Amino acid sequence: MAGVSGSEHKEPINEQEVAAKYGSIRAEMNQIYSKITELEMEVSEHSLVINAIQPLDPTRRCYRMIGGVLVERTIKEVLPAVQQNKEGIEVVIARLNEALERKKKELTDFETKYKIRIRKNDGESVDDNSKKEGSAQGVLVGPANA
Repeated sequence: MAGVSGSEHKEPINEQEVAAKYGSIRAEMNQIYSKITELEMEVSEHSLVINAIQPLDPTRRCYRMIGGVLVERTIKEVLPAVQQNKEGIEVVIARLNEALERKKKELTDFETKYKIRIRKNDGESVDDNSKKEGSAQGVLVGPANA
């Protein structure tokens, strides 16, 4: 998601730089999680619209918001456009999931390289792989099928 700058290729020198890089990777992962969740909600809304207008008469008038402007069309014109938008959003979600997997691998590699352990509040050290997936994020990402 974030642009690659020249400084990202050099190795962190001290503990603060390692912590900052680790925090940066975690922040990027959280941004990707948030975007995926947002787009899955849009897919869900598109599905609701498609299910609502599909059984109706194709010549019936309907209104669609395009770039902040409400336009009048027929269901026959709007339905394919809404379906195409939904498919496009699903493609973007798939790409974001791939990016998320790459970030997870990068984080795991970074944790391994610098021997990073996550500590619980009571000071106990926990290996990141032993945690339940998503428990640290507080985000539930599931299928968008409605």
